[in-house]
Amino acid sequence: MTAHASNRIQAPQSVDWPTLARRIAREFGKRANDHDQSGSFVSDNFQDLKNEKFFSAAIPVELGGGGADFNDLCNVVCEIGKQCGSTALTFAMHTHTVAANVYKHLRGDDAATNSLRNIAANEWIISTTGANDWLHSSGTAKPVDGGYSVRARKRFVSGCPGADVLATSATYDGDYGTEVLHFAVPRNSDGIEIVETWDTLGMRGTGSHDVVYNDVFVPDAAVAARRPAAQWHPMWEVILPTAMPLICSAYVGLAESAGHLALDSAKRKGVDLAAVTGDMNNSLTIARLALEDMIRLNDNHGFAPAIELVSDILARKAIVAEQVKSGVEIAAELVGGPGFYRGHAMERIVRDIRALHYHPLPLRRQQIFSGRVALGLSPVE
Repeated sequence: MTAHASNRIQAPQSVDWPTLARRIAREFGKRANDHDQSGSFVSDNFQDLKNEKFFSAAIPVELGGGGADFNDLCNVVCEIGKQCGSTALTFAMHTHTVAANVYKHLRGDDAATNSLRNIAANEWIISTTGANDWLHSSGTAKPVDGGYSVRARKRFVSGCPGADVLATSATYDGDYGTEVLHFAVPRNSDGIEIVETWDTLGMRGTGSHDVVYNDVFVPDAAVAARRPAAQWHPMWEVILPTAMPLICSAYVGLAESAGHLALDSAKRKGVDLAAVTGDMNNSLTIARLALEDMIRLNDNHGFAPAIELVSDILARKAIVAEQVKSGVEIAAELVGGPGFYRGHAMERIVRDIRALHYHPLPLRRQQIFSGRVALGLSPVE
């Protein structure tokens, strides 16, 4: 209901990105356990992706990128997720920022166009904390000559050890009340410190450490957007329909990998596990269908921003989260005791998929959000 046929990428592409991802991700699968056990960032996998120019794959060919369409980008994330959830998720966090700029470029945003050219020319990697801050933002921006001085501590900055650019936000108390400024700065800017706090249940290789901004200078030109704090803003109507299909693709890839492990195990056991296997297949099918519908709603960057579309996307994200969790739990039952041991791929997947709950919006908050939209109310009070 919210998709339109205009403003789609038309440039040709010469690379079959999902097939290339499937090939190189086999190496990621071999390394996944080591990164999980040590909690080390997947830097070697990022280097492989960089060598093949995946970090600019979303950018139109005429701007120096790979020309991948949105469906292919989601398939790339899914293929990587089948081998290493941490790599898939961290790559998705970079890619959704790039894809949001593609959306704006297609509508004549010169700043987005210039950003895309720079990313493609340098194969820059971006880490962001935008959704973690949601409608509020942590940290403060104080006006200084030529820009702002930012002090903040940002959490869940996925991929920050391998990033070239950090995109985030901070509050600014100006003449028109408290605003949130969105900006991006080089990771090597003076005053930026990565504090290695990431020691978690799952997605242990994402390197989602804290980033501390100690009086970091942000030039006026680096401020990409500003909005009133604690209020709904239309920028989320572009970000969420772009980000959530990509993020969910990582988890669907993980779940499909669990399904393959379960089928192999069930066949070897030689007993009638048809009913349990069918139950698992139902959950994974529902998750896949919900993801595919999110991709359809994005319409290869052709969607029209609308609060109703955001509600539709978030409802489908909730469905993916519940069905992925259900399907993987059944898959773990089929694998049985071996999958309970550290070092088994199923044990890692069971932990990794739980992170999907924390992406916007967690189930109960999504239900309130979508319920308010259905009733014609503002999505947030």
